[in-house]
Amino acid sequence: MPETLDSLLAESRDRLKEAGIEGAAIDARHLISGLLGLSLAGLMARGGEPVSPQDAARIRAAIERRAAREPVYRILGEREFHGLTFRLSKETLEPRPDTETLVDCLIPYVRRIAARKGCCRLIDMGTGTGAICLALLAAALEARGFGTDISEDALATARENAKRNGLADRFQTLRSDWFETVEGRFDIIVSNPPYIRSSVVGELEPEVRYHDPAAALDGGNDGLDVYRAIAQHAGRHLETDGVVGLEIGFDQKHAVTALFQAQGFRLLESAMDLGGNDRVLIFEQDVKGSTTVEKMLH
Repeated sequence: MPETLDSLLAESRDRLKEAGIEGAAIDARHLISGLLGLSLAGLMARGGEPVSPQDAARIRAAIERRAAREPVYRILGEREFHGLTFRLSKETLEPRPDTETLVDCLIPYVRRIAARKGCCRLIDMGTGTGAICLALLAAALEARGFGTDISEDALATARENAKRNGLADRFQTLRSDWFETVEGRFDIIVSNPPYIRSSVVGELEPEVRYHDPAAALDGGNDGLDVYRAIAQHAGRHLETDGVVGLEIGFDQKHAVTALFQAQGFRLLESAMDLGGNDRVLIFEQDVKGSTTVEKMLH
């Protein structure tokens, strides 16, 4: 009797439970649907259909990788983010739902600046897969974006993701150690920098510790090294009416705000992620009286 999707799904779920994987049933569904090119609803609707020996072997191999704590989307090689699909590579951070909060907060600024100026120039520092910049470009046709990274692998992946999402004509990459080789000014400076304290990196879950690039995680002794670098140099690369948007760790709101205030910025907006943790800060350069962005918003 041939194996069916239902029987393979049950076997996969049990194998992941046995391996101690939290959310074993969900992970099994995501892996099998992703490998077979089915939606989750399609997987359920077609549960009685037979599975070829080749597909069954692919699924079992993937389940064993997950049992060994490799993340689902690393196994699939891609992940959806803000309605777009991004290929992952060895030197890119896997884009996560919490980071969509940063995109959601910045979209109104991008659209208002583009409407007023006819264009909005973005730069995404440490772009990785390109997810943040490309999601913002997808939300505003007048926007143009640069993605910087120190990793050539990441930059190549970001260019490929721009192409596959139809955004290559508005996206460029630049190899740079933060602002080192950046020239010119931008309306939006955005980053999801490494912000985990060095001493904590070794304690992270195996899915993160062994599969996300260390350079995208380690933020130095206090987790704030890159925020210092961005705060120090952002002013000379930001248009007078521009904003800086940052993802932060759950306990870093006050420390990062103080770093930017010391460099002549003021906090415009902060936002929490779906888990209720502080996740996003948006700054502008401080000027006396009512600010340019405030005037734009009202």
